[in-house]
Amino acid sequence: MAKFKLIISHSDGKSQVAEIEGTKAQSLIGMKIGESIDGSVAGLSGLKLQITGGSDTDGFPMRKDVHGGGRVATMLSGGTGFSPTRKGERRRKLVRGSVITSDIYQVNLRATKKKGKKTRKK
Repeated sequence: MAKFKLIISHSDGKSQVAEIEGTKAQSLIGMKIGESIDGSVAGLSGLKLQITGGSDTDGFPMRKDVHGGGRVATMLSGGTGFSPTRKGERRRKLVRGSVITSDIYQVNLRATKKKGKKTRKK
């Protein structure tokens, strides 16, 4: 049975942690980075949440540009999973794909907007 730790970031800079398992966790499996879900999955009804990333049980980060859900050794020059120390440095690193699978432990989410409320233009 899948179990996820959700880290939800709000626009005011605060974040909160929620743990889900069972049927709520099963609904996340197969979703990709960038997709939106309903906040009621995490107990935050009225919010819309966008998947921004995550990591697996061994700590390998998810990358948006890696397809699939498995671990892949990819040549990286920066971004998620690698911070180069010299200009032009590239290194082969293990990262996880952009699809949420049962091997994922932590899912990072961003609270985008409240459902039903329209934003006003100034």
